[in-house]
Amino acid sequence: MCKDIDEFESFSELSDEGNKEATVSVDSILPDDLLERILAYLPVASIFRAGSVCRRWHEIVSSKRFLWNFSHVLLQKPWYFMFTSSDEPVGYAYDPILRKWYGIELPCIQTPNWFIASSCGLVCFMDNDCRSDLYVCNPITKICKKLEEPPGMKFCDYSALSISVNRTSLNYIVSIVKSKQVPDNFFRWDLSIHIYDSETMTWATSLTEVLTGWRGGDESVICDGVLYFLIYSTGVGTPENRHALVTYNLSSRSSPLIRSFIPVPGPLTCGRLMNLKDQLVMVGGIGKQDRPDIIKGIGIWVLNRRSWVEVARMPHKFFQGFGELDDVFASSGTDNLIYIQSYGAPALLVFDMNQKLWKWSLKCPISKKFPLQLFTGFCFEPRLEIAP
Repeated sequence: MCKDIDEFESFSELSDEGNKEATVSVDSILPDDLLERILAYLPVASIFRAGSVCRRWHEIVSSKRFLWNFSHVLLQKPWYFMFTSSDEPVGYAYDPILRKWYGIELPCIQTPNWFIASSCGLVCFMDNDCRSDLYVCNPITKICKKLEEPPGMKFCDYSALSISVNRTSLNYIVSIVKSKQVPDNFFRWDLSIHIYDSETMTWATSLTEVLTGWRGGDESVICDGVLYFLIYSTGVGTPENRHALVTYNLSSRSSPLIRSFIPVPGPLTCGRLMNLKDQLVMVGGIGKQDRPDIIKGIGIWVLNRRSWVEVARMPHKFFQGFGELDDVFASSGTDNLIYIQSYGAPALLVFDMNQKLWKWSLKCPISKKFPLQLFTGFCFEPRLEIAP
């Protein structure tokens, strides 16, 4: 299921020919519950190798009790999956604790340009053509579920996908924000929000509205029961107002949306939304004052009620380390880690929100093969106990 691309060193005990004392395997004298506790401290990738040692270990690491203990004993930091092909959904996943890349085959997804969202070990995929094929899966265990076709307009200009898992019940909701231009009117856009509930296994259209001067996009996230998504100006207003944030409470389902607009902090070339411990975080490309479409840096903000608080700005040496960074880039995160990646190279930068520390990942075992090759990816939590 999860294959380490590095060569594993093989360790064997040195034996003394003259030592005739009988040796006893520690494994044979340990009770199951104690062995289970010891194995629960292994990294995720090692669990699969441990399961192939013998039948006893396989039964232990496959048990529901072990999976529960594993998720609560050792804190696993979020991984980052990097696509290494523009056509095939193949790539490597990065473990920031061991600083290793693993070869993982993703289930369900057919091309890297599908819409992707993740939460608490589950990843949601949606096709980029008719946008009617949706899957929720655990990328580690490969357990996958196909969702019913969502309601609403069949063909839309923009879609934003997000998923949120309840960490207590492990039920989840999936949201899709669809946006389509009103015929012959570039300034008016139909926008609709559709919600899937795993508990009832049904879709519901919670809102339909027409926006004037704004359109939807492909950036959204669910945070503490609130759906956040970015909207984009269709040409009205100053460059500082090219983006805006919309908040939509999934419980009260407030309307109209215009009342929930929150300006972004200055001119941005792009914005990436993510949920870090139920806090809304945005990573944005900072545009130049005279040329807001030209990126000059990258900042990180946290939303405090209706105001943005800047928590970090990428040091110039890391910004330069990407080479020629486009005005748009890939970024996602969860827990306390944020990953930032240029579309034009496999370099991956990691920011720790707790330590306020920037660090390059170990180099991904892939190189750029042709000038127009694109790289992208997504962040997810490596969990064994959760299934769609």
